[in-house]
Amino acid sequence: MNRHALDELKQQIPLLKYLQAHDWRQARPIGFGRFLGVCPLHADHQPSFLVDPNKNLFYCYGCRRGGDVIRFAELYHQVKFPQALELLCQWRGLAPLVHEAANCYRMQLHRHPEAVAYLFQRGVRSLELVEHMRIGYAPGGCLRGWLTQLGYSRQALRQAGLVTAAGYDTYSHRIVFPLDGNLYGRSLSAAVSPHRFLPGAKGGLYLWDQVQQCPQVILVEGLFDYAVVWQAGFHNVTCSLGTNLNARQFRQLCDGPRTVYLTFDADSNGSGQQAAQSLARRLSEQGVNVVMVTLPNGHDPNSFFLQGGDAHQFQKLLEVAHP
Repeated sequence: MNRHALDELKQQIPLLKYLQAHDWRQARPIGFGRFLGVCPLHADHQPSFLVDPNKNLFYCYGCRRGGDVIRFAELYHQVKFPQALELLCQWRGLAPLVHEAANCYRMQLHRHPEAVAYLFQRGVRSLELVEHMRIGYAPGGCLRGWLTQLGYSRQALRQAGLVTAAGYDTYSHRIVFPLDGNLYGRSLSAAVSPHRFLPGAKGGLYLWDQVQQCPQVILVEGLFDYAVVWQAGFHNVTCSLGTNLNARQFRQLCDGPRTVYLTFDADSNGSGQQAAQSLARRLSEQGVNVVMVTLPNGHDPNSFFLQGGDAHQFQKLLEVAHP
């Protein structure tokens, strides 16, 4: 990418807009159109991160790092310069495309009884929950036509990972959950891999903006775990989509005073508990109050509710959780 293309990319992605899309909130304006806030690049407790939208530059007086939006992407995502450019290009063009794909999948959900039956089997029992999570269904064979009618080129669909090189829909017979700049597809069939994401980062914690101000946050592994916990009335829940948190997800948990209830799977091989213990140590080192929720052996939150657990019993598990 030449200098002209780099300058054009930076003009198309204002630094402040990119920061806000990644959960940064300015604490206060400090004159001349500039803002000061908590640094998203290190464990910052006092506003030390200066953003100048007019110059499209940042500087942190705490960790003494600064630069433009490309430099921020390097530091924030912990990648090299070429990978930072790729992430920024994806972010620039992918968001509206993914949004339209998610809308298409949402329209398909109630047209396919097999998809509704699968959701019911996994504990998704209310229309309110379906709307809250914006759940859709990819039957296969419909997305390419829908998006090309909206004016998107086949090349753009291939670059986004929504269509294969042969021109077929990438997601087929999958329940689809919109994420932050990505889509997660859960297969209805056991014959193929159950999990699928679009190329790129999986994003931050699931619907983090809705729980960020909660003094107590329940962290679960999977989206179906999230679904049954939220449906049971615990709306202070979020999801990491696996036990390995990325750097952004970890920073989100550390961005303010809160108690985190780690509610990972009680796997028979102990892997969920080991991951929870490792994460608890890391969070505790950053001053986060962490408690471990112990589920019955062999259960995850989804199976706990599917096999007769209720909100009262889950609340008891939270109350007896230990550091």
